[in-house]
Amino acid sequence: MHCFTRFFIKLLLCFAIILPTFSFSAETCPTSLDFKFPRLQDEVTQDLCQYKGKVVLVVNTASYCGFTSQYEGLEKIYATYAAKGFVVLGFPSNDFGQQEPGSNKEIADFCKNTYDVKFPMFAKTSVSGATANPLFKLLQEKTKTSPKWNFYKYLIDRDGNVIKSFSSMTNPDSRTVTSEIEKLLAGKK
Repeated sequence: MHCFTRFFIKLLLCFAIILPTFSFSAETCPTSLDFKFPRLQDEVTQDLCQYKGKVVLVVNTASYCGFTSQYEGLEKIYATYAAKGFVVLGFPSNDFGQQEPGSNKEIADFCKNTYDVKFPMFAKTSVSGATANPLFKLLQEKTKTSPKWNFYKYLIDRDGNVIKSFSSMTNPDSRTVTSEIEKLLAGKK
């Protein structure tokens, strides 16, 4: 019996050492964030699962659009609510009116130099139609609405539920958007 006890203790210790090294992120990451995309500034792949537990505003952007000044509002709400568990994720796209023709470096320079964007931005991508990236396909499926133009916004709660979308006409720092963010940050639906 003594031999069995020592074997059992060694087995438990082995599991205690090995088990924490396994990653269970695929099981715990909400479907709405279970994607990886290259970052805008350096094209290094970033896992959106790192935003699990945050309130997320996903927005498609463009540098040469009538709504481009919304970068100011996006940066404002990011600065206001980031410490409370909020993040903006920007996805430049040339899908609408060819208003994002530049390279990733040109877009990154524009965002930094013109609007001092600090929220996470990802490499230029398609957000509509058959070529939409998988995140935007999922957002469209969940809300039953697709981006109609640049600066279309989708709101995701802390549990990864896609809550609603906002048109390009809705400023990100408007009370319409900020009241929804505040409600989700407070844990209300």
